[in-house]
This record gives sequence, C-alpha cells and structure tokens, in this order.
Amino acid sequence: MRKDNNDGGYYRNDSRANDEEGHSDSTEGHDEDDEIYEGEYQGIPRADSGKAGSMDGRRKDQEELAQQYETILQECGHGKFQWTLYFVLGLALMADGVEIFVVGFVLPSAQIDMCLSEPNKGMLGLIVYLGMMVGAFLWGGLADRIGRRQTLLISLSINSVFAFFSSFVQGYSSFLFCRLISGVGIGGSIPIVFSYYSEFLAQEKRGEHLSWLCMFWMIGGIYASAMAWAIIPHYGWSFQMGSAYQFHSWRVFVLVCAFPSVAAISALTTMPESPRFYLENGKHDEAWMILKQVHDTNMRAKGYPERVFSVSYRMLSFFHANTFALINFQTIFSPEYRRTTYMMMAVWFSMSFSYYGLTVWFPDMIKYLQKQEYSSRTKVFVKEKVEHVTFNFTLENQVHRQGEYFNDKFMNLKMKSMVFEDSLFEECYFEDITSTNTFFKNCTFIATLFYNTDLFKYRLINCKLINSTFLHNKEGCLLSDISDENNAYMVYFVSFLGTLAVLPGNIVSALLMDKIGRLRMLAGSSVISCISCFFLSFGNSESAMIALLCLFGGISIASWNSLDVLTVELYPSDKRTTAFGFLNALCKLAAVLGISIFTSFVGITKAVPILFASGALAAGSFLALKLPETRGQVLQ
Repeated sequence: MRKDNNDGGYYRNDSRANDEEGHSDSTEGHDEDDEIYEGEYQGIPRADSGKAGSMDGRRKDQEELAQQYETILQECGHGKFQWTLYFVLGLALMADGVEIFVVGFVLPSAQIDMCLSEPNKGMLGLIVYLGMMVGAFLWGGLADRIGRRQTLLISLSINSVFAFFSSFVQGYSSFLFCRLISGVGIGGSIPIVFSYYSEFLAQEKRGEHLSWLCMFWMIGGIYASAMAWAIIPHYGWSFQMGSAYQFHSWRVFVLVCAFPSVAAISALTTMPESPRFYLENGKHDEAWMILKQVHDTNMRAKGYPERVFSVSYRMLSFFHANTFALINFQTIFSPEYRRTTYMMMAVWFSMSFSYYGLTVWFPDMIKYLQKQEYSSRTKVFVKEKVEHVTFNFTLENQVHRQGEYFNDKFMNLKMKSMVFEDSLFEECYFEDITSTNTFFKNCTFIATLFYNTDLFKYRLINCKLINSTFLHNKEGCLLSDISDENNAYMVYFVSFLGTLAVLPGNIVSALLMDKIGRLRMLAGSSVISCISCFFLSFGNSESAMIALLCLFGGISIASWNSLDVLTVELYPSDKRTTAFGFLNALCKLAAVLGISIFTSFVGITKAVPILFASGALAAGSFLALKLPETRGQVLQ
C-alpha cells in the first residue's frame, strides 16, 4: 500500500487524486465499481469550496456524506464483526451495571468493619453516582477528541485499578475515595459504548441492536446479585492480621465485581477504533483499513471470502476533518442543536429522577415493612423478678420494663433488638455478649461486672452505675439494623428479581424499536410507567412491593433503551459522545436528587414519592413527543 507523507497522496482532502496512485492491491480489477462510486459522489463540495461557507451548503454536505457512509456500511454488511464488538462492548456496559450495585450490597457488612455511622453510609451510597457523573462528563467529551476505543480503555482501566484497591483498603476515607475514582472511571462506559457501537451499524439495524446491547446492563445487575448471594454470607472466606488488617468475604465480592471491567479491557484491545471517528479527523487510510476489515470479516463468516471490498480511498477522501476542541460542551448548545439539547436534558432528568428515586425507595420501603412486621412480633415483659438464673441462649426482639434481676448471669449469648427499661440489675454478671440494636434505658446497675462484652456505655441511656465495672470490652460498632443472614439473602434476592424483570421489556423494545419508532416507544413506556406508579399505593406488604418493583422495572426499561438510541442519533459524530456524556452526567445528578428526596419520606408517607415520580414521568413523556423522530434516518 502506497503512502506519501509529504503531500498526503490520495489521502488528502482533494477529489483530484491521481488515478495512478488511487488504487490499492485490494481494489485492482474493480475500477468499474470505483468509477460508479466516484461518479455518484464527485459532485460533493469540498470543505475549502466557496459554497461551504453557507449554512445550507454545509448541511447538505453533511447529509450527503452521512448517506455515503451509510452506503459503505451497507456494503460491509452486518455479521461476525458487529456481533464480536457487541459482546466486547457488552462487557463494558456490564461493568457499569455491576458498579451501581456494589456499595449497596456490601454496606451491611462493611459498616461493621468500618464502624460506619448513618451519614457515612449515606455518603458511601451516593458517592458512586457522583463519580459516574464526573466520569460521564469527562470521558464523553474526551472520546470526541482522542477516540472512542482509546478513551474507553483509559476509563475502564481506572475503574479496574481503583475497584481492586477498594477491596483491600481498610479505612472508611480510603474506601470512599477508591469507590469515587472507580465511579469516575466507569462513568465513561455508557456514553462511549453506545456511540462506538452505533458507528458500525447500518440504519436498519441500529435501533434493534443498540437495544440488544442494553441487555448487558441487566446482566451486570444479575451478576452482582448472584455473586453477593454466593460470597458475602460466607464469613469463613476471610483472614486477618491482628486487629490492624482484616479481609472479610464482602471484600472478596468487591474484587469479583472488578472482573467484567478487566475482561472488557482485554477484549477491547483486539478491536479497532471507530472508522467514523477517523474519517471525522481526516484519517482516511486508517478508516479504510478498518472498514475493509469489517467487510472481509463478515464476508468470510458468510461464506463469501472472494468478495472484494469495492470502496476506494478516493471515495473516503471526500470526508474532511472537523475542528475539535479538547472538551467543548458549548458545541451542543450551538443554535443548530440548542433546542434538541434542552429537550433532551429535560427528558433525561425526569426519567432519571423518577427511576433512580423509586428503585432506591423500593428496597428502603421493603426494609421498613420488614421492621414493622418484626416490631409487631415484639414480646413485652413487665415487672418480672429473676434471681439466680443463667442466660446462655439468644435473646431477641423483647422489651423488659420495670424488671428486677438479682445475681443473674448473662453468658456467651447474642442480644438482638433487646430493650430494658427502668430495670434493676444487682450483683449480675455479663460475659462474652454480642449485641445488635440493644439498649438499657433508665436502668440501675449495682455491683455488676461486664467482661468481654460490646455493651458499651453508649448503649446505657440515662443509667446509674454503682460499684460496676467494665473489663476487656469488645471492639465493634453500634449497629441499629437487623443484620441476620436471612435479611441479607432477601436483599440480594429482591435485587436479582428486580433486575431479571427487565428482560421482557428489553426484548420487546429491541424487536419494536425500528418498527414503531423511538419516540412512540419512549413516550408510551413513560406513560405506562407513570400509570404503574399509582399501584404503589396498594403495596402494603413485602411481597406486593417486590412485585411492583419488578413491574416498574420491566416497563421503564423500554424508555431507557429509546433514550439511548435517540441520543446517539440526534447528534453528529463530532458531538455524539460529548452530548451523551453531558446528558448522562445530568442523569446521575438527577439520580442523587431523586434518591435523597424519595428516601427521606420512607416511613412517613407514600403519597409524595408517588406524586413526584408520576409527575416527572408524565412530563418526560410529554416532552419526548416534541423531539424529532430519528427512525429511518442515516447517522449524522
């Protein structure tokens, strides 16, 4: 293959490339096809022509070049190459799905190791969204500057490294920092993956196959739920080096959750850059080689190895390089795209606010209902007198009021959700006690010894200690939640079901995306999701809330798939990942707001979260109909 680095040869943006050097070995013998392509497109004005100065002229050029690229993709066909890229990029999307669930699954165990307060737990839950917001903003803009593949490799590498570190760090601050940077890394996954894949898809395949790609986010959620279920409850999978370093099973889970990202990096190194990106940057020879690779890979897989790629370098020379700023988000607010961007911002925000708000509110409501049901089974003992008795069994979910305990022993036992009020303990002995959600209120302890217990003084509220002693207190944290294995399994199971419920909606949206259009799919799914919100009022039991969670997830996924496809198709190549990254960052900001607002009403009222979610979904479906339909259009 001949190249002239001094003048650009037939790769320069010049339609008058010499015929003598305009043909590579792979296109010899196909001059006739080349002439057809050249004759068909030689009327396209060059970037330096006078006509290109007008807005209409530039728009016409862009439309014709987009149609030309569509023609090239049609010749390349859809086959083995696209399916290989589908699974590679699916791993990157799977890593994003995993990241959402990691912190929520490890919190019940991590709070014990790190002695997390409620505010610390809340910050750890939100830090992932904040990191992903920064990442989407950063990597989306950078992918339009240095390339989709290279940016995705960098972002996934950052995610993998800091996810790995977060598995081993001991302190809360260092764990928080690692999860933040890990989130920044994975934030580039969604904006880049959809833009990258779309630039290898012909128009009639784009909506369907981008929707199929969304399934990997669901697979990521299933993977995280299954791994949490299989790993975290096995507390035997741990080791420690004194009291300074501990590695419990939840850290094994964090490590396992980094595998999809590592696998995506390994697979992505075998894939090429987007040829559309190369063409936008004037790298015609690199683009031609990749398009030829796509064509040859598909033709060999279909049993036509002799079919020659008939697109010549001269055909690609009509594509001229765009001027790129490093990360210029102002371009998506230019007069041509301003209205589209504002409308998309409103739709993304309303969708994210309601979806993430509700999906985090659901589990919290389930936990609240569990606590309510648990409290309804509380046994109350009043004015009991116990003398010379040894308690060596688990005490759970009891309230003792105005009791008197004389010379009693509490040894080698667990106390779960125990409350002693206005009681007297005289000459009692507490040894090797582990407690959860246990308190002594307004009690009096006379000549009582506490040996190797976690009944710290902050569990004793307004109590009097007379000649009483604490020896060898256990190190630990004050935990207020019901933290048993059955409850942990329920959390993983609910998340597993909620994620699996997305499957029918994914299949339906993929099959209908190119048939009924993006806007109808988006608006229709939003309206049905809005209606389903009202059924939440009738969810007064744990099983009912789980069923409603599955229903809402299965319906709303079609809206997300439509929104992803629309975002890809509404912006041209030089703005595509920039716009997607900006909108996805806004999505994460809306998620933080939705989660913060919705969860504040847990146990207070259902009406406000339901009204907020329904109103946001209704507004989103109305605004979606104002967007332009992109079905049947070539990629800008």
